[in-house]
Amino acid sequence: MTEIRISEAATLLGVSDDTVRRWIDQGRLTAGQDGSGRQVVQGSALAELARSIAHDPSSLDSGAGHRSARNQFTGLVTKVVSDTVMSQVEVQCGPFRVVALISTEAVTELGIAEGEIATAVVKATNVGIEARR
Repeated sequence: MTEIRISEAATLLGVSDDTVRRWIDQGRLTAGQDGSGRQVVQGSALAELARSIAHDPSSLDSGAGHRSARNQFTGLVTKVVSDTVMSQVEVQCGPFRVVALISTEAVTELGIAEGEIATAVVKATNVGIEARR
């Protein structure tokens, strides 16, 4: 079983260490101690909590549930760099930064600009997963 330290759990969920400790105190998570006496939570319990508190993207994305791509990240546009043909658009989706290269015409038509809310939609036939060891 994977044991995750409180600070790592907080980072993975995008909350503070104090929030994770408060959830332990409230019984939403069960904590134990690792071999060094540090407080840890089980990875499977953290995964269950993460699923239960996941944000519903439909509140910010009117297209959610109406497209075939399952990987959708709604966030805040933090940077747009354009030339005459292509644009680089950065979207901060919680703790994750998503960068896309799209046409400048699309940026203009969609009104994509810094400070706007946008959804990055990813449909890929090949996605790699790397396990931490």
